[in-house]
Amino acid sequence: MSKERIQKFLAQNGYSSRRKVESLIKEGRIYINDNLAQLGDKISEDDKIFIDGKQIAFAKQFVSELLMYNKPVGEECSHNSLKKNIFERLPKPKSGKWISIGRLDINTSGIILITNDGDLANNIIHPSQNIEREYVARIRGIPRDEDLKKLISGVKIEGETIKFSDLVKGKQTSSHAWFALVIMSGKNRSVRKLWESIDHQVSRLKRVRLGKLFLPKDLKEGGFKRINPEEVIDLKERR
Repeated sequence: MSKERIQKFLAQNGYSSRRKVESLIKEGRIYINDNLAQLGDKISEDDKIFIDGKQIAFAKQFVSELLMYNKPVGEECSHNSLKKNIFERLPKPKSGKWISIGRLDINTSGIILITNDGDLANNIIHPSQNIEREYVARIRGIPRDEDLKKLISGVKIEGETIKFSDLVKGKQTSSHAWFALVIMSGKNRSVRKLWESIDHQVSRLKRVRLGKLFLPKDLKEGGFKRINPEEVIDLKERR
């Protein structure tokens, strides 16, 4: 039986992404049979794999699945959370376990993709894909036009320049303003940090588009729909 690198094997069998597996190996949390795993090790289904002391069971035939989920506020994107998480409402995957493709923080709602295929997750969300993420945001206060221009030109946050690639004003009241915005960065809380850089807080945030996938109006919060993985390997807009 042919062997594959442990990162690729575990990802293809739905355990996690290759990057996550590499981190677990570096932390000394994976064993192959009786030996501590090393980067570059190759394995097959004949090997016994242990993560944190627990043996991983592999399906005889792996079935790749991909879901679109409308995440409500108040749910975490982690299996290890003590709070409600996005996986609790989902059916059991046919193979492996569910992993989220990117994350939304607990106070952000909207579209998120979930799969049991670590390789697919990596292909979709890898930074080289330059995927657009579109949000609708309600901002406390009324930002000045000169400050909005800063958010388009770029703000240095934690050593990296982040910006909105598009920013459109919506309705406003005496205390709040609504915006539709697009950002390429998938880093944690990038949208909120950009607004905080001009001294405005986000009071409501919803992701409505990921690449070319829009959140359907008829997909209720806490609901999901199945997507053909072949249709979304490339989420970038085709021009």
